[in-house]
Amino acid sequence: MRFNFDIAESTEDDSRRSLTPKEDVQWVPLQTHPVFTTTADGGGTAATASASAGGVRNLLAWDGASRLYYWDSNQQCLHRISIRLGEPDPTSVVAASPSKDECQLSHCCSGKGLLPLRNEYGYQMLPVLRADKELNFVVNKISINRNGSALLLAGLDDLCVMYLYGRSSTKENAIVCRTVSIGSQVYSSDSSAIRILQVSWHPYSDAHVGILSSDSVFRLFDLSSGVVQPEQEYYLQPVEPGRSRNAASICPVDFSFGGDHLWDRFSVFVLFSDGSVYILCPVVPFGSVYKWESILEIYSDAHTFGLKSAKSAAVNNSNMAISWLEATFPEVAQEATDRENLSTIKAHSHALFDASLALQGPLRKVCHGGEDEDLAVRGAECEGRAVSFLYNLVSKDSILVTAWSGGQLQIDALADEIQPVWITGSAPRLRVDSFDHIRGIAMICESIPAEHSIVKLDQPLDNTVWLGHPPPLLRLAIVDLALPRKTEGSSLITMFADPLMPERIYSLHEGGVDSIVLHFLPFTSQINGKDENIKTPSVHPVLSTCQGETSSSSPSPLSGFASLSDSFGYSWVVVVTSTQECVVLEMKTWNLLLPIQIDKEKPIDMEQQKEKDTPDIISKELLSGPKSVLAPQASPNLRSISADSIEGRSALHQYFKLFHENYVEYAHKVYFELKHHGPQLKRIIDDQHARLDEAQQKISRVEAKQPMLDERIDRAVQRHNSLEQRLQRLRRLPGAHKKPLSRAEREFKSELDQFTGVELDALRSSIDTLGARLKRYTKSSKDNLTTQRRKIPGRNHVQDAQISQLKLSLEKLSLLNGESTKKVELVESAIKTVESSRNKTILL
Repeated sequence: MRFNFDIAESTEDDSRRSLTPKEDVQWVPLQTHPVFTTTADGGGTAATASASAGGVRNLLAWDGASRLYYWDSNQQCLHRISIRLGEPDPTSVVAASPSKDECQLSHCCSGKGLLPLRNEYGYQMLPVLRADKELNFVVNKISINRNGSALLLAGLDDLCVMYLYGRSSTKENAIVCRTVSIGSQVYSSDSSAIRILQVSWHPYSDAHVGILSSDSVFRLFDLSSGVVQPEQEYYLQPVEPGRSRNAASICPVDFSFGGDHLWDRFSVFVLFSDGSVYILCPVVPFGSVYKWESILEIYSDAHTFGLKSAKSAAVNNSNMAISWLEATFPEVAQEATDRENLSTIKAHSHALFDASLALQGPLRKVCHGGEDEDLAVRGAECEGRAVSFLYNLVSKDSILVTAWSGGQLQIDALADEIQPVWITGSAPRLRVDSFDHIRGIAMICESIPAEHSIVKLDQPLDNTVWLGHPPPLLRLAIVDLALPRKTEGSSLITMFADPLMPERIYSLHEGGVDSIVLHFLPFTSQINGKDENIKTPSVHPVLSTCQGETSSSSPSPLSGFASLSDSFGYSWVVVVTSTQECVVLEMKTWNLLLPIQIDKEKPIDMEQQKEKDTPDIISKELLSGPKSVLAPQASPNLRSISADSIEGRSALHQYFKLFHENYVEYAHKVYFELKHHGPQLKRIIDDQHARLDEAQQKISRVEAKQPMLDERIDRAVQRHNSLEQRLQRLRRLPGAHKKPLSRAEREFKSELDQFTGVELDALRSSIDTLGARLKRYTKSSKDNLTTQRRKIPGRNHVQDAQISQLKLSLEKLSLLNGESTKKVELVESAIKTVESSRNKTILL
């Protein structure tokens, strides 16, 4: 059954209108909206839900225009908030808060069966939305599609989609929206142990949702055609069966769709627990829309660089890519006259009948000559296991960010372009309708062992173009967020890209929010003509949720994050805590990418800097004093001349004139300068007095603390002496002179630590997944057997052979499950033995 989005039925004039309600409402700052208030019991309930969800939640979503959605876990409802960006100040965000009269009127209308308040679109203006079915899971993430018509409610073991417009009703002053479960037979079954690891809307479709689950399967659902069966299924098999060195290499963690760049737009990046990244390409939702110029660009690229290559493998791969493009987008094979007015192009359902997609990877970084191969996938500074992944397109650079449980972010860039790769001879399973149109595909995606080669810096580019090799990674930086160490578990980190400035990445964790800004992009800097060295990213703390400065204070968890931006270049960050407190922060964007340039070669003269910083209170001309004036040459008989005589008066007049021109005018200048700079001098003197008083207060506080410091120093010295005596006694013990661990023992200890932190959880997850598959296959086989017996009477030898073969397969699966359980028990016993011996050594 196909549904239609009501918002698409509006006219073109209505689409230009704002979704903001026209009714007189009260516009208040977003952080003071009535929804975001601290309640006495809300914080504890939200914290408990967060702990049960087992990760960092994000219950906040923005539709990119004027609507902000927040899921209330306590009331099990969705709040729809109308916002305005940059009003009344360019740096503020306001939200619509309905008055009491409007709420009472809406409540009365809904209770009496009258029509409630509606906006210019004709949709109901009630700000609270509820699902028309009971949600039996804890929602830990919400996500809205591009046109704002549907919203995902995702949990660990279930997933629903809520349609915000269309058929709805009102109940208890709220809009009841149609809500449908996605993949109910796979995820929400009572006997299923499959967990939902990540869910995301496809960037080129408003009706397609990608889901990665713990059974190592990536599924793509088309909500417009059906929510029970997936449209596309990809069974991920990164290593050959029985050849896995560790369990973490087969446990997926996160995925991300590619961006608007060549074959990246058809790619899906999958992260596994050991930090390895794999690529699925091409993955295209049926009916998704792309730019015509983008499809034509990759089509001509395959003809130019693939078909004209001197290597047969490149020609074969490019031929398969061209045939896939011509079948998926038939317009590219038409004549130029038929495609002149095309701006967008729609993808048709297609799959190669004799080939399946290859799982390209693991992606390895570009290595130097003597670099270790084990570090080609995982950085030496990264600790723990990989927890989340982010793909971010910045101009011409494809940035991959991997977050580790130890609090590190591994930032890489693709050093080459992605090309599609198929494995021939592995036919996919197709689901077709009565007209032989493909409605669903399923395939096993395996990794090609021959591609696991280290890429060197001196390797020519002709050896990698269209040969099916996965693109190498260029390591940009490893950022340590310096998160507090957790003894009970690992740190969970979620990352978001800034919609306004793609060079900025937000990391959301239990300690708050950090901002990471990239200052070096290899391809973008090369295109812009900048020949500059690799600059390390800058890390800025945006928000800290720790309630105190001490390390023992537990951080307040966050429950929502959204990055807002407008067309004028302003950017905001909205954060909601577990107690429903909202924090709105303006993020600076101008000149943020320009780091401070310091000339290290030129020394800094402190005296010149001091003279430069010191303001001129009185000019240097006045400080040097009046100019020295030579007295006029006088006659030798000047003393005998009387003052009343004409010569005496002339000499006195000449002397008075020189005195007035020099000393009196200098005195007037000094008086004017002192009068003009008097207030400034007074401010300087007052500031000096205030600083002197502050310094005296600090000195008095230090003097008051001096006895206490002396006492603490004495206690520390006594403690140090007692520890030295204890150390000497411990050194005399017979077990203190044990030999250090050998290399084999150290390697075994590191393997045990790896099993404790990562492998044990991965093995348990694999065992649960195998058990869930076994139960599902057993149930499906019994149902199919019952159905076949009802349809065909009598005994069928072919069915008996299939049933016996299925029983043998089930027995093998049960044996494998038992062996895995024994291995886990053996590892746990070894860990307990090592811990007990370690505790005995400590006690001694």
